[in-house]
Amino acid sequence: MASPDPSPLAMARYHGDQAATPGMLDFAVNVRHGQPPHWLIERLAARLPDLARYPSSEDLHRAQDAVARRHGRARDEVLPLAGGAEGFALLPNLRPALAALIAPSFTEPAVALAAAGVPVHHVVVEAPFGLDGAGVPPDADLVVVGNPTNPTGVLHRREQLLALRRPGRILVVDEAFADSIPGEPESLAADAPGDVLVLRSLTKTWALAGLRVGYALGAPEVLARLTARRAHWPVGTLQLAAIDACCAADAVADAQADAARLVSVRTEMVAALTALGADVVDGRAPFVLFRIPDAVRIRNSLHDKGIAVRRGDTFVGLDQCYLRAAVRPEWPLLVQAISESMPVSQSGGRR
Repeated sequence: MASPDPSPLAMARYHGDQAATPGMLDFAVNVRHGQPPHWLIERLAARLPDLARYPSSEDLHRAQDAVARRHGRARDEVLPLAGGAEGFALLPNLRPALAALIAPSFTEPAVALAAAGVPVHHVVVEAPFGLDGAGVPPDADLVVVGNPTNPTGVLHRREQLLALRRPGRILVVDEAFADSIPGEPESLAADAPGDVLVLRSLTKTWALAGLRVGYALGAPEVLARLTARRAHWPVGTLQLAAIDACCAADAVADAQADAARLVSVRTEMVAALTALGADVVDGRAPFVLFRIPDAVRIRNSLHDKGIAVRRGDTFVGLDQCYLRAAVRPEWPLLVQAISESMPVSQSGGRR
C-alpha cells in the first residue's frame, strides 16, 4: 500500500479517504452511513430544476434560519459553509499574529494558516489527550481546538474550552462531530460570546461528504471578518437546501436517536479492541483511536484484506503505532482481521 509523501505539508494534507479504494470496507472515513437517507435525497432532487439560477437570498435565509432555530442563535450569527473545512480555509481572513492549534487534531487549520503566512504553534497534549496543562502561548490571538477532537475522540469540558479565552483572542471550536454524541454535551454552539467561533459539519452525520455542507456560528462582526475575501456564491443551492433540511427539528431528532445507537456499537467495538491488547483512547466520537504494536504491518495487512483504517502518524503528536477506525456495525470484521494480522504470541492465539 502506498504511503503519503513524508513532507510535513503532504502529511498534513493526508486524509482518511486516501486510505480506501472503491469496494473496500471503509473504517478510515467517519461518514456515518453508506448514503444519505431517502427523504434527504428526495429533498435535494426536488431542487435540481433550480440549478439554472444562482442561489437566492431566500435560499440563504432559509438555511440560516434553520440553523438559528436549531441552536437558539440569530440569523446574522449563522454562516453557511461549503463543508466545515471551508471554515478553516477562511481563518486567515481573521489576520491572526499567532495561531495556537491544540494537537493532535484535524490538520486543515494548520495547512490553511501556514499557507497564508500565519505563524502556527502546535500545542501538543500527551495521552490521554485532555486539555489539562495545555501550554497555549499567552500571545496567541487565535486558538483552534476540536470538541470532540479528531482523531483522539476526546470530549473536552465547556469550562476547559472557555478557560482558553483571553482579551484580543478568538477561540475556534471545531464541533464537526458534536452531533454524534447524544445530547451534544459540552457544545458551545448555543453560546454567543463574541470571541468564540464554532464550526459545524453536516457531511458526516448525513453522508454528504460529496456535497460539502457545514456552517459557522459566531458574532456578526467575526463572521464579517471571516468572509471579507470570500468569493461570490460560495455555497450552492443544493448545499443550502441540505442545511435547511438537516437542521429541521425532525432531522435533528433522527440524528440524536442514531447517535444513541452509536454509543452501544462503540462500547462493544472498544471492548473487543481492548481484548486484543490495543490501548484505546477514552473518547466519545464516532471513531476510535487506538495504539497497537506493529501497527504499520497490521494496517498494510488490513488493506490487503480489503479493509481500510486511518493511519495516525500524519497527525502532529501521534506516531506510527496509532490507528483510527470509524465506529461501524461491521466492527467484528475489523477486529477479526486485526487478530489474524497479529503474531500468535501477541494475539493470544488469535482469538
